[in-house]
Amino acid sequence: MSARRAGWAAAVLALALVGALAWTLVPARAEADRPREHLRPRLTPTDHSGLFEGKRFADGPAVTRACLECHPRAAEELMQTSHWLWLGDPEVVPGHQEPVRIGKRNLINNFCISIEGNWPRCTICHAGYGWRDASFDFSRAELVDCLVCHDRSGTYSKGASGLPAEGVDLLAAARSVGRPGRDNCGACHFSGGGGDAVKHGDLDGSLARPVERVDVHMGREDFACTECHRTEHHRIRGRMISVSATDTNQFGCTACHAARPHASTRLNDHLSAVACQTCHLPEVARSLPTKVVWDWSTAGADVPQADPHHYMKIKGSFVYQTGLVPEYGWFNGDVARYLKGDPIDPTAVVHINKPQGDIHDPRALIWPFKIHRGKQPYDVEHRVLLVPKTVGQDGYWTTFDWGQALALGAQAAGLPFSGKFAFAETDMHWNLNHMVAPKGRSLQCTDCHTEGGRMDWRALGYPGDPARMGGRVMRRLVAGPQGVEP
Repeated sequence: MSARRAGWAAAVLALALVGALAWTLVPARAEADRPREHLRPRLTPTDHSGLFEGKRFADGPAVTRACLECHPRAAEELMQTSHWLWLGDPEVVPGHQEPVRIGKRNLINNFCISIEGNWPRCTICHAGYGWRDASFDFSRAELVDCLVCHDRSGTYSKGASGLPAEGVDLLAAARSVGRPGRDNCGACHFSGGGGDAVKHGDLDGSLARPVERVDVHMGREDFACTECHRTEHHRIRGRMISVSATDTNQFGCTACHAARPHASTRLNDHLSAVACQTCHLPEVARSLPTKVVWDWSTAGADVPQADPHHYMKIKGSFVYQTGLVPEYGWFNGDVARYLKGDPIDPTAVVHINKPQGDIHDPRALIWPFKIHRGKQPYDVEHRVLLVPKTVGQDGYWTTFDWGQALALGAQAAGLPFSGKFAFAETDMHWNLNHMVAPKGRSLQCTDCHTEGGRMDWRALGYPGDPARMGGRVMRRLVAGPQGVEP
């Protein structure tokens, strides 16, 4: 083909693509989108500053006993929730016949791996006091920590086993209590995985007081977390696929926004196949870097002046990223969750929480994910992922003896251990919901529908870019042999 004819062909193709995408600009009737009508009134909390005259609180449980004098059912309510039990309601996990209760209390991840055997360190973030080992009594109401969610002094913090940190003024904290703010939730959820921004990618300390560019809801509208994660009787709406296998108790954008909120038919038609978050979260970790790789197999070496964002002797090697562009995949709300003792194939990547759904699934949408990739210990003979004891006496962070740490961790977790171990590659998905960009910063057509765009159409099940297929949009009709309109 001559250079001139090639140029004409390229021009025609470009015009066809522009024509196909131009329909996004055609005004069309849409549902009235009035999200503010769904917001609850912001009630003024009771002023506690004049209470507890002459009181001295010796410890956290003493504060809780005082709270229960006026709020007698509060602890009982919280004690039925996953924030207390670190277990969800029974649910069916793919590959397992009987319903199981899963949560932080009994799951393996590819960050710090497991709380079992490591309770004093991990339970710093428990909504209770004194969870030191497997014998913790979940029935004692006085062990509920009211302050971790309700302190508004900004001075309260927790230490080992979830006890108040040394030096905390419990009286000042008790007198400050009010409705939970972003910093209350963020004390644990911003810092999951061992540090600020490490785990989620879309939750970090920048959301305590964000600008609009970082999150339009929290920055422009000053939303507290409970504006969306609405709570009744201490049961908080919403759940993460890191600790659950179904979308029970979940909610979405349409809790406030219209189901077809755009002024363009073409944009609204995308909603049959694309989650809102896909376009409105063009990137996460906007201010602080998030961890995307953790390799435990390299731990134990003395590396002088190592950058803790790249290497720590107690934890191994890391990769962090700022401005993380999500990875995309189909997701119907359910997860195939690795459970303790499940067999693995060490020659392949072990998917710890693989999202379910594909192009043929009418429940599935294309979602944005942060995928954290790890390398963690497994038993060579039994072929199961292992749990290391890392903290405290005889823990790996003290002895740097993998054999001993894995034997102690296996005992705490009830896992078999042959004494032979190696390291398996794993991955873990985090569906992204926070750090919603202002609409002017959301994805544009050419971010996805162009050569080298961010979507891998064939990996998603399409024969090619749907915008090039006769101008058809993302609307997916499962009657077609490849999940697209025939």
